[in-house]
Amino acid sequence: MARESSSRQIQQRQMVAQQAARLMAEEGIADYAFAKRKAARQLGMEDVKCLPGNAEIESALREYQELYLADEQPEQLQLLRTDALAVMQLLQRFDPHLTGAVLDGTAGRYAQTEIHLFADSDKEVEIFLLNNKIPYRSEERYCHIGSERRKILVFVVDTENSVIRLSVFAPDGIRVKNALGAARTAAVEILINS
Repeated sequence: MARESSSRQIQQRQMVAQQAARLMAEEGIADYAFAKRKAARQLGMEDVKCLPGNAEIESALREYQELYLADEQPEQLQLLRTDALAVMQLLQRFDPHLTGAVLDGTAGRYAQTEIHLFADSDKEVEIFLLNNKIPYRSEERYCHIGSERRKILVFVVDTENSVIRLSVFAPDGIRVKNALGAARTAAVEILINS
């Protein structure tokens, strides 16, 4: 009986992961937690024991993209990475680091590009954007750095092909760079040329 229950839970986790991956690919949902909750609701599975982890959803997303988006996703990813590289080169003085779906290769047609910048102040980045006549809007988000929850300013820049989110961290944010799996400009150049 326990084996049957365990097998059913594994199957339900897979179903939720596959549905969450479909939602992320087709509807542009970027938040793993939101995607898995919505997928579970759609499938009538409210038991939190059946919710997959982010790695399971990412694996299902990669499978979905290989099956259904094999023609368009690699081209879209290359375009997003090329845009990211251009912005990173422009903002080189702020030690830009690419992170998220554009870096890990799961970005699809609705993906937003995440770039982390490191500056003494948010104003320094804002003045740079203004001086270079780069239109932007700003918003705030919270980020966990170690055990701390910090408010981070994000400058959102719309390009022809994508939306680029520039999160600004203090220069001592090296922990953020390491913790979030980020790539510097040279690494992004390698990704594009490989």
